[in-house]
Amino acid sequence: MITLEKTPSLERFGMYNDEATSSSPTLRAWGLTRSFGSGEMLTTALRDVSIELYPGQLALLMGPSGSGKSTLLAALSGLLRPDAGTVMSLDKSIWSLTERQREDFRLKHCGFIFQGYNLFSSLTARQQLEMVLRWGNGATYKEARTRATSMLGLLGLTKKADLRPGQMSGGEKQRVAIGRALIKEPAFVFADEPTAALDWKHGEQVIDLLRAAAHDQGATIFVVAHDARMIPHVDRVFHLEDGVLTEGLEASATHNSEPSTVASDI
Repeated sequence: MITLEKTPSLERFGMYNDEATSSSPTLRAWGLTRSFGSGEMLTTALRDVSIELYPGQLALLMGPSGSGKSTLLAALSGLLRPDAGTVMSLDKSIWSLTERQREDFRLKHCGFIFQGYNLFSSLTARQQLEMVLRWGNGATYKEARTRATSMLGLLGLTKKADLRPGQMSGGEKQRVAIGRALIKEPAFVFADEPTAALDWKHGEQVIDLLRAAAHDQGATIFVVAHDARMIPHVDRVFHLEDGVLTEGLEASATHNSEPSTVASDI
């Protein structure tokens, strides 16, 4: 079970932590290329991208809007097939699997946080989380109810547990979506702008939960975001621009000229 605990900023941003350097990567990708359109409208989102991600790490990917960040996340997580390249995840070649096998892999090993929430309109906040545990993990009703209630408490949503998406603000729906991704304690969490709909107070709560999933449970966390305030809270920083991936704070600071965009959680 994830516990929310304030942790100090790492001394070396964008560097492997000691535990990760002594372990094998959970995800390796190399030679990733992906383009959209054709002819004069051809846009190359990924240019021969290679990356290794380790257990116990929270990695942040930054870059300008339209630079291919979401494309890379989708390619690494088995949602979007690259034109070329290989993704090895838990020693499985993701793009050599059948579509059904990839679906099973994502269900068992991955948690996703999307910008669009993707919540079921007829389910309450608590039921959104219970469903993952009961149908995905085979938990009993009592266990699912207990764990869902605890996660909602960590997210500051105890009083919203019985509300449906139509009764919640954008920030509240985003926190429910985050809880849904984390509650099954997956090996991987892929998060696309997880704090975009949140004020910074709730954004920090979410970052602390992501850090706990990585540092306490050994999960591999890959986050796409614009908000530079996340940098002191992560283990590694990547930057993607014009389809080219680089790593390190220096690259991010040099290229990240866009202002932070953290919405008010009303």
